[in-house]
Amino acid sequence: MKKFLLYFLLLSLPFAVEAQFDKLKDSVVQFYGVVMTADSLQGIPSVSIVVKGQHRGTFTNEQGVFSIVVMKEDQIEFSSIGYKPRLVDVPKNLEGNQWSIIQLLVTDTMYLPATIIRPRPTREQFERDFVNTKVPDDEIEIARQNNSAVKRRILAQGLPSDAREAASYYLRQNATKYSYYGQNPPQNIFNPLAWADFIEAWKRGDFKNNN
Repeated sequence: MKKFLLYFLLLSLPFAVEAQFDKLKDSVVQFYGVVMTADSLQGIPSVSIVVKGQHRGTFTNEQGVFSIVVMKEDQIEFSSIGYKPRLVDVPKNLEGNQWSIIQLLVTDTMYLPATIIRPRPTREQFERDFVNTKVPDDEIEIARQNNSAVKRRILAQGLPSDAREAASYYLRQNATKYSYYGQNPPQNIFNPLAWADFIEAWKRGDFKNNN
């Protein structure tokens, strides 16, 4: 009995998969069209087209044309800065697997608070206010300290290297290894340039214990 059930399941499995595939194939829709302004009928580029609730979508090209694969009964949201968003429902009883539309977006008017610019009564008052204005220099002082030679050396020693620096160091190490392959690499103890760098570092105090 168990073997009969197993054979029955194996024989019915392809038909079940095919039926499920046919059902899914009928629900898939190639959704395409163009997004235009409602007043001048100009294509709107870079409009965000998102399938609501699924975190996937696309953008319109420079002419406002788009194309995306959706499912029947999906909700498609069109949004762009300066325009009111629009929500479109894919028809449930759509015939075929293609659907094209011309979506119009209306300009979203935003009112900003008024800014009133008043001049100083006299030039002397402007010069007095300009000179006496307190400009905070905290960030400027921090930037000045970070650009000093000592702070740059400290940051270079403490900060981890990024991907470009790590790759460059790795390639230099391999280049040095291959250059002296089959022979002993030179020792820096006999390199006068290395001794000069060591003396300069000693003068700068790089080897002092700051603790």
